[in-house]
Amino acid sequence: MRIDDIFAQAKEAGRTPVSFEMFPPKGELTLDRAREAAGALSALSPDFISVTCSAGGGGNFGQTAAIAHMIEDEFGVSSVAHLTCMSLTREQLAARVEEYRAAGVHNVLALRGDRPTPESPAFGAPSDYAYAAQIIPTLVEAGFCVGGAAYPEGHIECEDLATSVRHLKLKQDAGASFFVTQLFFDNEVCYRFLDLAEKAGITIPITCGIMPFMSRAQISRMVFMCGASLPSPVIKLLAKYEDDPESLVKAGIDYACRQLVDLRDHGVDGLHVYTMNRPSVARAAMGALS
Repeated sequence: MRIDDIFAQAKEAGRTPVSFEMFPPKGELTLDRAREAAGALSALSPDFISVTCSAGGGGNFGQTAAIAHMIEDEFGVSSVAHLTCMSLTREQLAARVEEYRAAGVHNVLALRGDRPTPESPAFGAPSDYAYAAQIIPTLVEAGFCVGGAAYPEGHIECEDLATSVRHLKLKQDAGASFFVTQLFFDNEVCYRFLDLAEKAGITIPITCGIMPFMSRAQISRMVFMCGASLPSPVIKLLAKYEDDPESLVKAGIDYACRQLVDLRDHGVDGLHVYTMNRPSVARAAMGALS
């Protein structure tokens, strides 16, 4: 099913759609391991599952498309295949479109992707695209329902939040049908962002992305990669359970669940859980929301 139809039906029914994100496992038996993760997530009846691809031109688009097809074909859950445009030429994008079509993909999340590092095979490769908004028209013309990323605290490379919101409007004008936000740890930040987006003329659904923190190292990576701020309650939990990893994981999942419930009660368009391929995270989220 198209994701825009899912949001429309949920709105008509007066409910908040819930979705999960998973990533293709690396190494051997990739599809078998992905099938196990996808099956566990699908059993929780999310509205859709999104499947990431390698950032920075890493290029596991084939696995992304295959897993997205598997989720729909074998488990009966709608899926979204990520597609990054960094290091893509027009010819390569056309090839991706055909690859996704051949795999039966209906929904695509158009992303810029991280810049390739010197260690990446794509480092220095030519690219015809600098922003996700530039590939959205091609994907829409190809018949996909296209989503884009939204950044409640602004994209890490943007000078200010207002610029990120203007870029969001460009994606909508290019044909995007829905947005998924980057993770955040302070719901008030998200509510301010949603207000700015509405004032800027954003009318398509924005589903709010939440990732539980699991360790100090993980949250440090997220802060530097995404520019997410840490509110005082999170800092206090990190300090409290610094020497108790198991309790920190439980505290992180509990904090994320409370975020999800608060967002739902505030009437956001949707909830998106970054599961990190952990069914336990998805189960906790669904349990809290039920």
